[in-house]
Amino acid sequence: MKAVGESSIRRLSLYLRFLDAEDARGRRTISSEALAALAGTTSAQVRKDLSQFGSFGIRGTGYDLPALRGRLREILGLERERRVVIVGAGKIGAALAQYPGFGDRGFRVVGVYDADPAKIGSRWGSVRVQSPTKLAADVKRLDAQIAVLAVPAGVAQTMLELLARAGVRAVLNFAPIPLAAPRGVIVQSVNMAQELEALSYALAHAPPTPVRRRRGRD
Repeated sequence: MKAVGESSIRRLSLYLRFLDAEDARGRRTISSEALAALAGTTSAQVRKDLSQFGSFGIRGTGYDLPALRGRLREILGLERERRVVIVGAGKIGAALAQYPGFGDRGFRVVGVYDADPAKIGSRWGSVRVQSPTKLAADVKRLDAQIAVLAVPAGVAQTMLELLARAGVRAVLNFAPIPLAAPRGVIVQSVNMAQELEALSYALAHAPPTPVRRRRGRD
């Protein structure tokens, strides 16, 4: 299969989210136009994104919604459980560990780790916060494939290399520093400051909003 761009993958995830909602409402078919309206894109873009993975839908009828939903879950690798460890029991780690949407997508948090003695032993849902000294052995024992790094910049690279040696092959990095990915490891970084700066730019260059004036009573 040819390489698929990251933007397309992100849109597939977005399509799936809306298909889940429409499926819960009992909808059984959906057109590319309707899916595009929900996702904020065009019907041509929807068809282009889906066509990279085969033939979908029937002209004049639309897509079989449950079938398309199932196919997107398969494409995104959500048909199997993905075990996740979180390294860093701060506010970001806590929010991620308690996010209910992970379970709906097949992601199971199986371990949380932090070097702070005050946090070690505290319970986060079904797991207890453990020392990073147990991380390598736990990754292998729990068969964790994904790790979330929510640690200070100064230790992020060290923790990434430890995870790679333990067998983790995909890392979501929240540390505010670019990381050198070890061979065979996929690293996706989330830079919150950068995202906010992009929003700030959009606001700074957005056309002015017309001011609506209320008519006074005579």
